[in-house]
Amino acid sequence: MKSENKFQYWILASRPKTLPAAVVPVMVGSALAINQGKFYPLYSFIALVCSLLIQIGTNFTNDLYDHLKGADTEKRKGPLRVLSAGLISVKEMRNAIFLVFGLTFILGLYLVYVTDWKILAIGIFSIIAGLAYTAGPYPLAYHGLGDLFVFLFFGIIGTMGTYYLHHLEFTIVSFLVSLPVGALITNILIVNNYRDIEEDKVAGKNTLAVIFGKEFSRYEYIFFLLLSFFVPFILYFKFNFTGTIFLPYLSFPLAILLAKMIFNYHGQQLNKTLEVSAKYSALYGLLFSAGMIL
Repeated sequence: MKSENKFQYWILASRPKTLPAAVVPVMVGSALAINQGKFYPLYSFIALVCSLLIQIGTNFTNDLYDHLKGADTEKRKGPLRVLSAGLISVKEMRNAIFLVFGLTFILGLYLVYVTDWKILAIGIFSIIAGLAYTAGPYPLAYHGLGDLFVFLFFGIIGTMGTYYLHHLEFTIVSFLVSLPVGALITNILIVNNYRDIEEDKVAGKNTLAVIFGKEFSRYEYIFFLLLSFFVPFILYFKFNFTGTIFLPYLSFPLAILLAKMIFNYHGQQLNKTLEVSAKYSALYGLLFSAGMIL
């Protein structure tokens, strides 16, 4: 097998279209740190690398254990999975998971050194959660806890943790700005589970979509869209942010489009909804960050 092909397979396994989920929390947490008057670029850069590695490691783990549990079959509607396609072996994937999470831990030690033990706790729990998403005796994604995992770790913890690196405190404002981040990143997972509901039922993967049905997933998606637009109001009227905090409202037409897509698209059409949802989380995060910095 040519080495360049192997590299492409690893890129595919990393699921690049999902990586905004790792970038947005660090971006928004950093923007709030700038807004509050203290920012260390190196801390945010290392946090970004760690966040990307955790996302990739979680994707690798998901690929491996969905393959081992039989959740990825030829009937799959989503993008190609490298293990089920035979492009990467189980042993290679196990080694890659160990390497990625090991590197994350090593890089994170610098952030622990410049801050305190709370960052160590966040890092360890994030790695454990990334593994526990589909691995271990009680895989979160198989017991309806995937949405909560994403909202907590890629929203609240990722955003508040980034802010903490610069100010060494957890605040109500850092919690509030984390909510749209978690909401829109969770929407990426919601589309994924909504699309795969039939295959997941057969595989015994009890996502919220499987437990509560398609109608629940549609309205869960809409709820998180609405939540993302509610938070700037609170920041403006209760915490004296300027009018630029409403910059994310420029993305409202795209949010309307996504709402229509989640109600009208089915099967492989939802791959487009998944892609646009990921791009939307990045766009919102960029506008939200700009609004805080300006």
